[in-house]
Amino acid sequence: MERLDKLPHASGETSGGMVLRPVGIIKSKIKEPVLAAGNDGIKMQGQIDAMRRKMREMRQEISEILINEPLIDVLDGIEGYSHLVVLYWAHKVPEQSRSLTKVHPMGREDFPLVGIFSTHSPARPNPVLMTIVRLCERKENVLEVTGLDAVDGSPVVDIKPYVQRLYPREEVRIPEWMERIVKEVDEGDVR
Repeated sequence: MERLDKLPHASGETSGGMVLRPVGIIKSKIKEPVLAAGNDGIKMQGQIDAMRRKMREMRQEISEILINEPLIDVLDGIEGYSHLVVLYWAHKVPEQSRSLTKVHPMGREDFPLVGIFSTHSPARPNPVLMTIVRLCERKENVLEVTGLDAVDGSPVVDIKPYVQRLYPREEVRIPEWMERIVKEVDEGDVR
């Protein structure tokens, strides 16, 4: 695996003093990540069939996004949307794993070794992850949602309304290996 900290430009300093502050926290039944990031890449936690089943079940589970009480006004009007884009921090990714530059998607060596930005791997220089969820209900500062794949306790970085027309729908292409991952999760093993 290639590592970011071995590259000459990786000084660890940021210009502009960027600071992220969590706006809330996620409460979910997921206690450990499906993928574990280590110094030598990412690995699936458990058997592939169990992981697929778990990912399908996550889509139906109700999770909560608790927005910090002083920020409750940021939620006004959110009930008008059926879906939300949730950005959150993968807080269980160890610091040393954030310097990986290439991985096998899903930790599977039957997929090509590709750059981190070509994957949905949680092991990223800045482990900001994103998912689109269905909003079930708002109760004051709590959003009940389905489809959230975040680990319990993940800090929420931002929430945006999902507006389908703002995202490309035509001429979207993805690599064959990513298409396989999507089909395997949706339908079971299609190898």
